[in-house]
Amino acid sequence: MACSWVAKLSKELLCKELGTYCQPRHGKFGNINFLNSMLLRRFSTEVSASEQMNLIRQLREKTSAPIKEVEAALVSCNWDIEAAHKDLRKRGVVLASKKSSRTAAEGLLALAQNDNRAVVVELNCETDFVARNEIFQYLASSLANAALSVESPVQQIQAAFPFGSEYLENMKINLDHPKLCGEATVQNAVTEVAAMVGENIKLRRGFAMSRSSHGVISSYLHTSPHPGLGRIAGLLTLEVEDENAALDALQHVGLSLAMHIVASKPLFLSKELVSSEAIESERDILKSQAESSGKSQMAIEKMVEGRMRKYFEEVVLLEQKFVMNDGVHVKSLLNDLSKEMGSSVKIGNFLRIEVGEGIHRLEAAEAPDAVAQAA
Repeated sequence: MACSWVAKLSKELLCKELGTYCQPRHGKFGNINFLNSMLLRRFSTEVSASEQMNLIRQLREKTSAPIKEVEAALVSCNWDIEAAHKDLRKRGVVLASKKSSRTAAEGLLALAQNDNRAVVVELNCETDFVARNEIFQYLASSLANAALSVESPVQQIQAAFPFGSEYLENMKINLDHPKLCGEATVQNAVTEVAAMVGENIKLRRGFAMSRSSHGVISSYLHTSPHPGLGRIAGLLTLEVEDENAALDALQHVGLSLAMHIVASKPLFLSKELVSSEAIESERDILKSQAESSGKSQMAIEKMVEGRMRKYFEEVVLLEQKFVMNDGVHVKSLLNDLSKEMGSSVKIGNFLRIEVGEGIHRLEAAEAPDAVAQAA
């Protein structure tokens, strides 16, 4: 009798705690099995400290979410690890949304390429600590591979084709990783990883490059934690006129030139591609500097012409001194290679991109700021 009275009182207290008046056999809380299961959870023995630590460790390994969020999810779900996992994923969307306004200027470039085409994407985060995270790196590589598979206008024209996050965000990708949810859209995958690492994650931009004739696409990634990842990328197409020419020598020189592009930061491929506005602006600056010397007009003109040659050597790829042998210019290097191969060799186009460059200008004007020149 006493047991019956205790059970009845417990059920009434539970209903009161839930804010619901319980009528027997009526509604959800009138179900005796439901009440018994709720009572079992409410009055069960507490999970021991060692079990709690074990569950936190398991869920942390499973999700890579911050420990604070893992513990909060487990507590709110009465230490039910499956329910907590589901709760964490729901929380993650909200948390990622809250973090989306924070500046993300760190991150990685990811490169994917085949014989005819190369793609580089920039995935940003807030700290270099997250950039070293294995899941973040896996996502970056997956996005580059996804971008490589997309048909784009660059496959029909000889140019570096820039694209923003909207180019990929609705595309479905398969994330073959134990801590990720399998197939998802690019946008959802980025949100999920943002929730895991506790930072704002953004797919900022990408560039695709194709070759239009016989030759190679060469690339180099600087500060590379793993193959296909880095902080600075140099890409170029190196093309030979003879369609039957072997490409071994081209590949070797192409890699060296990709490294040169990263180190020397060219802005234009040739002098002919430097805009007249840029030339006039630079000439006016140099003339003002020369006039302050007090020398004759003839001397001033010679000074300006000499400094203009220096300007072209700094910003024009073909006019630059080769970084691996400053005794020759890039143009001379290509001439020597043409003689060696018995056919004309030229650079079709090139690209240099660095993590975080122009990030503040991007927030103000939403404009990519990478160097990409086409012949």
